Amino acid sequence: MRKPPLKLPIKIIAVTAIIFLALIFIMGYIRKVFKASDYFKIKDIISREGDTARLSYLKGKNIFSVDLRNESRYILEYYPNYSAIRLVRLLPDRIFVDFIKRKPVAFIKLYRYFTVDKDGVIFYTPEHTQDLELPIILGLETKIFGPKPGKIYNIRELTLALNIIRELRRNRAFKNYNIKKIDVANLANTSIFMQKESENLEIKLGADNIKDKIGILSGLIVQEKSELGNIKYIDLRFKEPVIKLVKPQLSERQ
Repeated sequence: MRKPPLKLPIKIIAVTAIIFLALIFIMGYIRKVFKASDYFKIKDIISREGDTARLSYLKGKNIFSVDLRNESRYILEYYPNYSAIRLVRLLPDRIFVDFIKRKPVAFIKLYRYFTVDKDGVIFYTPEHTQDLELPIILGLETKIFGPKPGKIYNIRELTLALNIIRELRRNRAFKNYNIKKIDVANLANTSIFMQKESENLEIKLGADNIKDKIGILSGLIVQEKSELGNIKYIDLRFKEPVIKLVKPQLSERQ
């Protein structure tokens, strides 16, 4: 037996469509009114921290006509020390600016000192950072010319130095050590200079298998902790680690 044809509720569909279109029209009209109203013109730009002077050009604009995402990207070019800038509407007439600072992980010695974050973005050294015991990355003078703050530098030497810092800080064996310098002028001879209290230690790493070498180094640090003051450097560039002693009369161990 054939089923009777399905009868669509034409009236209900028509009424629903009319209501939907009416709502769209009303919302569009309200938005148009809001955009034309002086009540919603931006009067103040506020922030918990950071200088908002460069954002003064937004004053007088309608708060609904401003594309906050595009403005954030544009403004960020003038604030290289921040990883992100978020704009929030505070109705009826204020914009709140949230400045998200970059977190420095090291200094870079070029024609002057810059700081760098974990992603390889170079930026100006903030005042409070100058007193931090951050590693200094050496050997990039011939790799980075005319550094532009806020720009990411995908340079092998810099990437290597940041990888070394990351692996050392992950390893608990080095929690009491300060990474003083990382020299990447010659990748094959990449060296780390660390300090623990009065003990200074140089480690020659090279450029390969950094994670494995840091693991080997942590084992040596624990094994030789009573003799660390007598070690001139540890060389991990070869198949077997080499320990060079300060005092020549003591035999070198290989």
